[in-house]
Amino acid sequence: MTHPLWLPSAPLALASKSAIRAKVLTDAGLPVEALPAEIEEREVEAGLTGDGATPANVAGALAAAKAVDVSLRLPGRLVVGADQTLALDGERFTKPVDRDAGRLQLQRLSGRRHTLSSGVALALDGVALWTDVAEAHLTMRPLSDAFIESYLDAAGEGARLSVGGYQFEGVGAHLFEAVDGDFFTILGLPLLPLLAALRRAKAIAA
Repeated sequence: MTHPLWLPSAPLALASKSAIRAKVLTDAGLPVEALPAEIEEREVEAGLTGDGATPANVAGALAAAKAVDVSLRLPGRLVVGADQTLALDGERFTKPVDRDAGRLQLQRLSGRRHTLSSGVALALDGVALWTDVAEAHLTMRPLSDAFIESYLDAAGEGARLSVGGYQFEGVGAHLFEAVDGDFFTILGLPLLPLLAALRRAKAIAA
């Protein structure tokens, strides 16, 4: 496959194993090589939260840490890192570890408005060149316990792949009644700011 908009000879490296992030980039006409970062996310988070960092700060810092980590293994290659946090009334959620945790999170989010903060970063040779964080606000409709069980059956393992226990691009859309924010931000990769950064880096056609 040719990529007329992409200028470097090597593909854009994605410091993530997220299939949806890779799809967002490939759908935008960019060649992508996925190489997950090897960082201890909880350690990075612990250092930040100890300093009173916001969920948005955490998302940006993790995105940069992932991009830098992979760029150290790929000299001369541009690497994009991304991370997402979910906050409800200032409390930050993480990916549910099992069905019970997913059920509890959905019960807590039911009928309420929460914030997704999606961090994205570009790195080259171990240096973070650019970092940005975009936010989206989602209102979940009131959910009955019976519906939550039906949803978890339909979502399967997908319910454990994102913060909050849902994938908005799939059956997770059934959970919501209102959204205020960019679709790509909800998916965990703010695409338009990233494309602008890639143009500034002369990696894509302007």
